[in-house]
Amino acid sequence: MATGNKQIDALARQFLKLSLVEGSVSPEHVTGVLAYVEKHRPPHAAAVLKAYRRLIAAEIARGQAVVEHAGPIDPGVLSAIAATMTTRYRRPVTSIARRNDALLAGLRVRVGDDVYESSVAGQLGALADAV
Repeated sequence: MATGNKQIDALARQFLKLSLVEGSVSPEHVTGVLAYVEKHRPPHAAAVLKAYRRLIAAEIARGQAVVEHAGPIDPGVLSAIAATMTTRYRRPVTSIARRNDALLAGLRVRVGDDVYESSVAGQLGALADAV
């Protein structure tokens, strides 16, 4: 039986589309997709579910600004970052704070695959690369 990755990826993408409501992942729709897969068992169900999980994780990451910080961070700063990223990406983006003592000072913001850095560690790293 010759089933390629294209069929698996296509089915996973279809499931992703069914899981979105107004551009955001809907937990209820994800539950519905998983119930459908459990009941109807498509060919290569495990591979389809792995691909679907990867797509869902990427979609969730696109809607979150992970703000890494070394010291305390004001909730107003998190709100401002979320508002700025929502405007920049033209979709709802929420912000999540994560402490990262390796930054020394400043912030690193990750939205999906995009990284915005304004930290002392990042500036020192860029300086070391230039020398």
